[in-house]
Amino acid sequence: MEEDKASALFSPQIPKNPVARAAKERDFLNHLEAYLAKRDGVDKLLKISRYASKIILASSVLPETLSLTRRLKSFESSVGVSRKAFRLGKFVQDLNALRNATFDSNEERILSVIAYGGEGLYYFVEQFVWFAKSGLIDSKYLSRLQKVSAWAEFIGYFGSIALKTRDLKKIIEEEACLESQIEIAISRGHGYDKEAEQIHKLADKRLMKKLSIVQDFADGLMALADIRDGKGMLSSPLLIASGGLLSALIRSVSNIVFIEDQRVIQMCFVTPISCDTSAPAEAWALVTEFITVEQGKEKKTLVGKMISYFVGAKE
Repeated sequence: MEEDKASALFSPQIPKNPVARAAKERDFLNHLEAYLAKRDGVDKLLKISRYASKIILASSVLPETLSLTRRLKSFESSVGVSRKAFRLGKFVQDLNALRNATFDSNEERILSVIAYGGEGLYYFVEQFVWFAKSGLIDSKYLSRLQKVSAWAEFIGYFGSIALKTRDLKKIIEEEACLESQIEIAISRGHGYDKEAEQIHKLADKRLMKKLSIVQDFADGLMALADIRDGKGMLSSPLLIASGGLLSALIRSVSNIVFIEDQRVIQMCFVTPISCDTSAPAEAWALVTEFITVEQGKEKKTLVGKMISYFVGAKE
């Protein structure tokens, strides 16, 4: 069954080529290697481990007197400090995102400054939190640094949720417009294959956007708990740990999707393969279209076209 699905996705011209065969198999270890080679991949793996441990500890499944409980507490604390090392220099990505962004309105500009500025400040301060926890700077500054970090993170998520909510509304409006076009095409007896593919693409985009908003809500809830020092409503250890685990899992899924896109592009350009150099414009057109479209049926079709072109061009 899996082989039939793979053969439907990729061109039948290429089964003997090792590059194409690797693409069809989608080997788990290759995916894992690419995932762990990225800073965010290792960070999210640590985050999953940390909050899974927190859930076990907060649920009181293990007795306090058990030696395993003490080990889990030590492990959770150690992983929490280790994760901060992965924030070194990460604020630069927010600076670049803000610098390279294009804005359609003043509202979008303000929300982008709040989102990227808040997250960038959070990552910047987190470096000094790590320095304090590792003993490089005096720990007397730790409490104040953590408070500034939590506020910056919370403000950043507020802006991020606002931006993504705007994007989600635009996606829903585009879907409604396409549905209207399909209804008109049906009433007139015309084809609507292109609109149907766009609907599938927008549906996938809408799902990923919703998951991203849920992730930001979960992370924002944790930041709020840090601001309130774990006191008050919505700050129970089990709820916060569950939110952290949910956030890490959602982010991991989006990272895996992104790595798959990059892997296909690398297969076509970095791996030495036989390519028809007489038509470079067609090759670049395929890759450009692949990068710009969203996940879904249209992207899968492009994967097949790219592999057929680059690997089978000489056949």
